[in-house]
Amino acid sequence: MVVGTGLIDFRIGACHSLKEKRGVLSRIIKRTQNTFNISIAEVGANDDLKKAKVGFSVVGNDAAYINAKIDHIMTFIDNLQMAEMVNTKFEITHFSDWMDPVDYVESKYDAV
Repeated sequence: MVVGTGLIDFRIGACHSLKEKRGVLSRIIKRTQNTFNISIAEVGANDDLKKAKVGFSVVGNDAAYINAKIDHIMTFIDNLQMAEMVNTKFEITHFSDWMDPVDYVESKYDAV
């Protein structure tokens, strides 16, 4: 299993209230979620009018696929032109068979 996670820092210049900011972020998040079927949410700078931080996560079987999908997500959000992307970070993590559960061996204490 391969997990890709990303953080995007935004600068939102035209907002004069938190309600306007949340409206812009809501449109960005919903459009991205509907287009790519990913987990995405506002994760920081909640009370700052001019800044926002959004995090997202993608899961798959192939690191190249996850990397390409993250690139498409970043390009899609940038092309929406609803907010300026100031900084982006992403990480791809591989999980392997070490997570498989150990075979259960019945012991004398399991008898009822």
